[in-house]
Amino acid sequence: MDVPLPHLDRPFDYLVPDTLDADARPGVRVKVRFAGQLVDGWLLERVAESAHPRLAYLEKVVSPVPVLAPEVAELARAVADRYAGSLADVLRLAVPPRHARVEKDVTAADPATPPPTADPSTPPTASGDTDPALGDADPAPRTAEPTPRTADPTSGDAGPAAGSAGPDAPTPVDPRGWRDYPAGPALLRALTAGRAPRAVWSALPGEDWADRYADAVAATVAGGRGAVVVVADARDLDRLDAALTAVLGPGRHACLSAAAGPARRYRAFLAARRGDVPVVIGTRAAMFAPVERLGLVAVWDDGDDLHAEPRAPYPHAREVLLTRAQLSGAAALVGGYARTAEAQLLVETGWAREVVADRATVRARMPAIAPTGDDPHLARDPGAASARLPSLAWTTARDALRADLPVLVQVPRRGYLPSVACADCRTPARCPHCAGPLGLPSAEGVPACRWCGRVAAAYACPECGGRRLRASVTGARRTAEELGRAFPGVPVRTSGREEVLATVPAGAGLVIATPGAEPVADGGYGAVLLLDPWALLTRADLRAGEEALRRWLAAAALARPGPAGGRVVVVADGALAPVQALLRWDSAWFAGRELAERRELGFPPAVRMASVTGVADAVADLLAGTRLPDGAEVLGPVPADEGRERMLVRVPRARAAALADALHAAAGQRSARKAADPVRLQIDPLSLF
Repeated sequence: MDVPLPHLDRPFDYLVPDTLDADARPGVRVKVRFAGQLVDGWLLERVAESAHPRLAYLEKVVSPVPVLAPEVAELARAVADRYAGSLADVLRLAVPPRHARVEKDVTAADPATPPPTADPSTPPTASGDTDPALGDADPAPRTAEPTPRTADPTSGDAGPAAGSAGPDAPTPVDPRGWRDYPAGPALLRALTAGRAPRAVWSALPGEDWADRYADAVAATVAGGRGAVVVVADARDLDRLDAALTAVLGPGRHACLSAAAGPARRYRAFLAARRGDVPVVIGTRAAMFAPVERLGLVAVWDDGDDLHAEPRAPYPHAREVLLTRAQLSGAAALVGGYARTAEAQLLVETGWAREVVADRATVRARMPAIAPTGDDPHLARDPGAASARLPSLAWTTARDALRADLPVLVQVPRRGYLPSVACADCRTPARCPHCAGPLGLPSAEGVPACRWCGRVAAAYACPECGGRRLRASVTGARRTAEELGRAFPGVPVRTSGREEVLATVPAGAGLVIATPGAEPVADGGYGAVLLLDPWALLTRADLRAGEEALRRWLAAAALARPGPAGGRVVVVADGALAPVQALLRWDSAWFAGRELAERRELGFPPAVRMASVTGVADAVADLLAGTRLPDGAEVLGPVPADEGRERMLVRVPRARAAALADALHAAAGQRSARKAADPVRLQIDPLSLF
């Protein structure tokens, strides 16, 4: 039932009247009477008998279209168990809301409905810990077919050579785009042969990642199977959409994204559910997409926080896809310019193999990268330690513009002056009403609070009484204004929250972008400047260094190769570990270092950690009723937002399933006795502090 109460997170038996017998098939939406009310539900299974003597009748079949595939129902149960959530919450994420007009149009055009992809008598439930990062290759999923043998993408063992299996052998995919990676061609051959390789891919600088993913999808389709690919945002989705259309042809894949709107999203979902397309791509809304004969799940840039679902039970797209690969025996591809600690764990446990280029190829493809904070540069430019745009960055930009090449400037903060301070005593300017930070929207604007929005036109410093303000943090628009004055006559473009540019033309020009909004330049950028690195590195976040490197590599990957004149300048000390990884273009080294440190300190992903957030009494009540597994550590409390507090529970990965079960059971006890104050449960949240 679609009821988000933990103590009701189980199937219920109902009788099916003769009038609904034809339409009441597994996977359809239904309405049932429960506790005197009519509630929505999902029909999971039809059986001849029930262990319960007295049953109510099914009230209504909302639609005869079986939108919930058995494989997706099994996956949803596994995800709910992993994240201490309810099946109903996961199904709301997995199946988009019904759009009656679209459903009517689709069924009128073709009244056939998709056949079940598994035996309807098999309960769509899963058991056991299906966390692939544990290295357990046999979670004993209840599927109708045995799990295919896992192929090693680095071994080259992809079965018979193309054409040796007779006239029905799958057509091989041209591996030229993957030849820069020694294991790349073997990966494509394994996908074409119907095997299930698991790979963590580190993309080269300047790599057209969308084309490489299209190659992998085409190889999977050539082997007679389907694929699901998840990207972080609409801009990445557009790139992948164009690449797949070029490789597979139009009408061979569906795009699932919440930004598409209810009608288009539901139409694409029905196309996938009915088997009209073998491939589904999209943002995190596509991680549960129904695909027949699933052969590949892939995620690009898994470190992007947009992959984390903000609604309960807060699953991460990477973890959902890897669990799906484990359950269905599909191949898995995790790719990006940077590598996360979670992806490194997959490699170190042997669950996946890395697909990387050799160092000679990396050096030939990467731009020339230089920091401004090391000793040689400080000797030539002593002011570089405090300057926002040191002489090295300025001359690099000037030289690229003189060569008629575009220059990309990455600024971590959007806006004009998002934070200001007293010009006399340097005290940060705060709102008199809520103590939020004051900022300036423009050169002629008046200070305004970034929290409550109130204008502070008559602001006076509470420490010295001064009324003049200076910049504490410079945003992208102020940077564009300053660089426009420094390089008169050069076109200046901005790409950020207000307007995100997809591409920019070749030729001299300045592009000021916030992280994640950097447009692609025709022919590549002549120079990339990475400003204000402290804004990324000094965040109070476990992933601050990892996130800074991810954003820097994404911007630096848009530069031309070093032999073609591409240069990158990072305004930071070259001795810092993230900067070192950038200089060498070696995110695998940094990910290994991060994972080792987190393992030593007991942080995810080396351990499983749960966050329990709510008012103090509610958190204490839930934890008091939780039978924590052996070895569990309770940390906290620490302050959270809105007067709440947070407790952390840490267990070894081997006891992750036991922790999730215990927390879910405790939440069920609280909901059964109608506890007033809610408590939010999150397993391995992105932010712990």
